Amino acid sequence: MLKRLLGDTALYGLSSMVGRMLNFLLVMLYTHKTYGFLPTEYGVMTIFYAYIAFLQVIFTYGMETAYFRYVNKTEKPQEIYNLLLSYLMLTTGVFVVIMLVWSNSLASWAGYPTRGDFVRWIAVILAIDTLLALPYARLRHEKKAKFFVMTKVGNIFITILLNIFFLVVCKEISANTWIAWWYVPTLGVGYVFLANLLANLLNFVWLYKSFVDFRFRFVWQEFAPILRYAYPLAIMGLAGIASQMLDRILLQHYLPAGFYAGKTTDYAIGVYGACIKLTVFMSLAIQSFKYAAEPFFFSQAQDKQSPQVFAKVMHYFVITCVVFWLAISLNLHWIKDLFIRNPAYHEGIFIVPILLLANLLLGVYYNLSFWFKLTEKTHYGTWISIAGAVITLVGNILLIPVWGYMACAWVTLASYSVMAWVCYALGQKHYPIPYTTGWIMAHLFLGALIVTASVQLPAEWGLWLLIPNFGLFMVYVFFVAITEKELLAKVLKF
Repeated sequence: MLKRLLGDTALYGLSSMVGRMLNFLLVMLYTHKTYGFLPTEYGVMTIFYAYIAFLQVIFTYGMETAYFRYVNKTEKPQEIYNLLLSYLMLTTGVFVVIMLVWSNSLASWAGYPTRGDFVRWIAVILAIDTLLALPYARLRHEKKAKFFVMTKVGNIFITILLNIFFLVVCKEISANTWIAWWYVPTLGVGYVFLANLLANLLNFVWLYKSFVDFRFRFVWQEFAPILRYAYPLAIMGLAGIASQMLDRILLQHYLPAGFYAGKTTDYAIGVYGACIKLTVFMSLAIQSFKYAAEPFFFSQAQDKQSPQVFAKVMHYFVITCVVFWLAISLNLHWIKDLFIRNPAYHEGIFIVPILLLANLLLGVYYNLSFWFKLTEKTHYGTWISIAGAVITLVGNILLIPVWGYMACAWVTLASYSVMAWVCYALGQKHYPIPYTTGWIMAHLFLGALIVTASVQLPAEWGLWLLIPNFGLFMVYVFFVAITEKELLAKVLKF
């Protein structure tokens, strides 16, 4: 049983990591000097995808998690599936009609009055994603991990191929072929949404069996308690998305005109949005940890030695993430040229080390958060997420007019720092774990000193920066070698 659980977890983790990595490779296309977009266009796409992240939570309003909760409490799982999918279809229909009818008004409200077509396409994308949420949840419940992964990864590959077709192939051959009849070069980032829409439609073909046995079922007496269970999850989801995505929207509204000389607000958002993508390496490391750690923590919870084990996991987790933080930050001078192909985006590269540290602390929060999951006090997670969202909102409103997108990076770091600290303080009260807090802070502090020292080096040195940066990295390696003899022995043995 446990072996299968771990195997399925690895498969789900693999699909997520492969997906995020492949989507990251699209950044190389989107920022390409010939086939990609200028920062202004990329900024438009960044804003719309920020709104999509919020709308995805609203459209599903916690029903996916509610399905897992209630399907295990009934002897008639098909009835629960029918009930939840019926109500999702009803509410999705209402949301989509609103977006379609008032698409132009919504586009104007978002700051792009001529892009009502984007809103209409996004409405269809959201509808498809929402209606497939429960079929995908059922695949997980029925332990059909391989089919789940196959469809997810297949969707990503098709999305990439469609992006290449629209942005590269069509641009190259449209002048002399039938493509010229329908291809509109000025549509720009619209082809990204179109590729997303078309790829998602194919998921209906792959998952058609999930709808063959479906029957509409509207029973409010049964649905009401499920809704009461789900809506706090939706609130927590919105708060979590706010901590991660709200800064883009606030940057659009609170960045003063002319803050960056000769550049528009959309330009600044595009630069910020592209540079954020370089934190994907840290995000992948944390995502891998989450998939592996969740079953591990729950399986170890009853062991008397579990607090010591959890403390050791946190300790090694921080060291590993500091290595990622330094490895990326000390090599940005060449990484930026490899993954962000247009130098116009490079002016915002200085925010990457800050955001990497922010993501590291978010990983620490995920590690710490298991105490309220193990003790079934998940309401603490809701309030911590809301606190992080409030810091994001207030901090960005106050500081964006002063620091521009630099404020977004620092506020993100502040938000995740507070979330981690509050979670730690509450956890030590309700589920004490003997974390090596002093040593963890020492690793973080030394990492910060090394990154700060690297930033002071002249950019004009180019690839010669590899030499001093390697020396700085070895300072941390030497520190680990001295203080972590047990860890070093395990690594050398492995």
